[in-house]
Amino acid sequence: MGALYTTTATAEGGRSGRVTSADGNFNQVLTVPKELGGDGAPGTNPEQLFAAGYAACFESALRLIARQQKIKVDGTTVTASVSLHKDGDGYKLSADLKVNIPGVDKEEAAKLAEAAHQLCPYSKATRGNIEVNLSAE
Repeated sequence: MGALYTTTATAEGGRSGRVTSADGNFNQVLTVPKELGGDGAPGTNPEQLFAAGYAACFESALRLIARQQKIKVDGTTVTASVSLHKDGDGYKLSADLKVNIPGVDKEEAAKLAEAAHQLCPYSKATRGNIEVNLSAE
């Protein structure tokens, strides 16, 4: 099956550089967070970029699952917290996904979140590779 969409981004300068998309729509300065020894200069970092992408993708999957199940949702949010951990001589990531679905009870929200976790491309890509904790309210 062919790709439905492909995008390209180029990074230069590592964590203290810049990342840009091939189409020019995305152009961000990268900085090292203070927690990792950086100076706190304005910019983003790979963990923020990953958290933003994961949250957006997961929220989209959540809305699709709700539509398929004919459950009206409005005002849903997904907050992704991505952490960088020391792992021997290297590093690893973990993610916490907090799903909020106003007007849906906690049990139903948890079921919708789990179904979205099975559908979301980011969840599929990370499954078995990083720890992902899912909570719903």
